[in-house]
Amino acid sequence: MKKMSKIMIANRGEIASRIIRSAHESNLLTVAIYTDADKNSPYVKEASQSVRIESSYLDAHAIIKAAKQTNADAIHPGYGFLSENHEFAKSVEKEKLTWIGPSPEALRIMGDKIEAKKYAKKAGLPILPSGRTEKSIKNINYPLLIKAAAGGGGKGMRIVDNESALKESIKLAKQEAMNAFGDDRIFIERYIKSSRHIEVQILADQYGNVIHLGERECSIQRRHQKIIEEAPSVRLSDTLRDQLTNAAVTLSQQINYESAGTIEFLFDDQSNDFWFLEMNTRLQVEHPVTEMVTGIDIVREQISIAQGNELSINQNDI
Repeated sequence: MKKMSKIMIANRGEIASRIIRSAHESNLLTVAIYTDADKNSPYVKEASQSVRIESSYLDAHAIIKAAKQTNADAIHPGYGFLSENHEFAKSVEKEKLTWIGPSPEALRIMGDKIEAKKYAKKAGLPILPSGRTEKSIKNINYPLLIKAAAGGGGKGMRIVDNESALKESIKLAKQEAMNAFGDDRIFIERYIKSSRHIEVQILADQYGNVIHLGERECSIQRRHQKIIEEAPSVRLSDTLRDQLTNAAVTLSQQINYESAGTIEFLFDDQSNDFWFLEMNTRLQVEHPVTEMVTGIDIVREQISIAQGNELSINQNDI
């Protein structure tokens, strides 16, 4: 068991309020950080104490310094900002603070979509045929989809219908990826026109126990941004659901994952085939959808896992 009595939330707004609520229900004190623009925000008043930072919510040094000054034992990153930054997680642990999230190594390997696909393939998950250069995708039929290796949210993502548009599309995707993520690496894979986007929520502790909390379907999107989340997916049969959730658990075990995470799949609406897309190594914006369906407090489980506890629930409880 790790000593934990006070958690700093390295975030702002709604997610900070959400974490504060579960922390207080777990009898833990909380510290909110804020910039001048947020000094009157509700989450600042909801925390046990608050501390102003002069720079921004991306200033890892200022956040860790504030945690030390307020005698916080742990840092919860929420989502966005530094939540998937493996260097930040490493720095938190180096300062003898508890990181409430997956290990820095898991953040590193799953934060890179190209690297993540290698681990997924090793775990036996189906992967879409892909490559990184024009030459390497010669045998993949059009249409193709170009993606940024270092990020998501539709940034650097382009659909290519024929070979004549490929070179220019790669150039533009690289520029957009560099502007958004500071990394211009891209990869190219087969584009599935009639597809659904289905993601599996998992929880894993430090002892190799992994469970899934079912799936969420987020196929209704605009500009590759999710608009509606639905759980469970009305499209999956029990057999298909078992296949997807088992794949998600297997991958989590393969990389010795711990904390909450989400494995995303692309599902072909016509053939019922599915492929691994990526893993989100953090609490997601849409986590309340799963909490409403299952009754499980995912944030509370994250905190408990970070304290060194085994999962308080097993798969049969879901």
